[in-house]
Amino acid sequence: MATYKAPLREIGFVLKDVLNVGQLSQLPAYSEVSDDMMIDLADEASKLIEDQIAAINHAADAEGCRLDGHDVTVPKGMAEAYKLYWESGWVGLSNPTEFGGQGLPYTLSKVVEEMLCSANVAFALYPGLTTGCFEAILASGDDAQKQTYLPKLATGEWTGTMCITEPQAGSDLAAVKTRALPQDDGSYLIEGGKIFITSGEHTMADNIVHFVLARLPDSPPGVKGLSTFVVPKFLVNADGSLGERNKLYCASIEHKMGINASCTCSMQFEGARGWMVGAPNTGIQNMFVMMNLARIMVGFQGLGQCELATQNAVAYAKDRTQGKAFNGQPEILNHPDVRRMLMRMKATTEGARVLAYETAMYVDIAHHHPDTAVREEAQDWVDLNTPLVKAYCTDSAFELGSEAIQVYGGHGFIREHGIEQIARDSKILCLYEGTNGIQAMDLVRRKLMLHGGRLPQRFFARVRGDLNGEAPLGFIVRPLSKAIDELESTTQWLQQSFKETPDDGAFGCVDYQRAFALTYLGYNWLRMAKAAHTQSDEVFRAGKLATAEFFASRMLSQVPVLLANVRQPAQNLMALDARHF
Repeated sequence: MATYKAPLREIGFVLKDVLNVGQLSQLPAYSEVSDDMMIDLADEASKLIEDQIAAINHAADAEGCRLDGHDVTVPKGMAEAYKLYWESGWVGLSNPTEFGGQGLPYTLSKVVEEMLCSANVAFALYPGLTTGCFEAILASGDDAQKQTYLPKLATGEWTGTMCITEPQAGSDLAAVKTRALPQDDGSYLIEGGKIFITSGEHTMADNIVHFVLARLPDSPPGVKGLSTFVVPKFLVNADGSLGERNKLYCASIEHKMGINASCTCSMQFEGARGWMVGAPNTGIQNMFVMMNLARIMVGFQGLGQCELATQNAVAYAKDRTQGKAFNGQPEILNHPDVRRMLMRMKATTEGARVLAYETAMYVDIAHHHPDTAVREEAQDWVDLNTPLVKAYCTDSAFELGSEAIQVYGGHGFIREHGIEQIARDSKILCLYEGTNGIQAMDLVRRKLMLHGGRLPQRFFARVRGDLNGEAPLGFIVRPLSKAIDELESTTQWLQQSFKETPDDGAFGCVDYQRAFALTYLGYNWLRMAKAAHTQSDEVFRAGKLATAEFFASRMLSQVPVLLANVRQPAQNLMALDARHF
């Protein structure tokens, strides 16, 4: 059975030695939060996550959720584990203290989230969506809404959802049909159906707060006519107590490929009372406050699954004996092809961790630094990195889940070993919160164009500034320098071609996104290699440098090929008639 042990040594190395997370203590909001304090808290969280939440992962997946009438029952042990998790303060780790949260860095909450997503990614969706709902109301709600809902959402005592998708409106939000009918008392009656609603119904919390995208009767068509509404499962009385059940219910639950312990609901709103959040017809802006941070959250879900796949594959390869390798050793770790897979898994997971953690640190800086210019630069990094984190970490989770099955051989295909669950659980991560193809379009069509192309230029300048001198890191400096040059020239080609022949840019955007992510990981491995040279632990140092060399020679070398694909014209392919398929 797949097991999980929090990689605290790796986490500490990235936070302290590579990214200097202690710099967050210079922000007024976190002046009393040291790097050692953050690592100690991560250690404390890991104990609960390993002992309680990882322990129910496989059984909960096998049992799944059940629908009885309109009530959803979650698998055995989930409700107890969720209660323990929120009562211990982990849901509200980075939420503001004024609403009952811990007020600690967002970065720390993401470190804990990575561990939680390795241990039990289906479980992680309950607090994850709750935090997203909290963030949306915090950003756009009025004072009364904040006082009514945020203290319970901040701690996780109540859970939250994001109700966007409809049968005819997946990524095309302009097609949303759910209606909001204004009432004399200032409330609205919500009419319509939503699908794929994570945590839409369960009894693990006293109330569920739905953040709903809907359309007013007199609103303009398309995305410009959408508004957002807070719609609780139980109405909340003036004194904060719960009142009658609202007119909404779960009509069905999905039977899915993975994340089976997470209830995915079709929700019906039949005159449910809701209250508008923000101004009329600003729903798309309000929802994307939640969506953008949710995309980073999903990236961390992918990172967690990468770690789970990697550590189980490595452990199995060290123990499993099968034939003899060329060096005469029986463990499959010594077979060259198995070692190749393991090195790829390590290089991907450890490099992606730096990408994800650095993005989280930029969120903290963008929100809390006293200098406007510093906040602006940090937000540029968040905007640039969000599609990279979401797409690369989640694509890698599915790929490494498959790689782990390959390392296990036939045993990986058998359910009792728990490895196939990684692939099943991970595939959805590539799809929800905007498919990874949409992330690539966001990167190319929006992020490359913002502020006159300022975002990628910050990246190119930053990396070139660290490419000083070769010895003893010439093995990665040389291919990284080539990758940066190729990436910059292709970026300029895309910025121009998207204006003239948008099909060319759109056709190549997924390859471009992968090339950008690999180049970013090359920069991460350069920094990790530099930091590894200062480590006194010889085994740790040698392992890091060997993995950096593997990435430089076997993975960074993919960048020029991917970018050559990007620059190929696509007009003939896009002109192909549907009958030719």
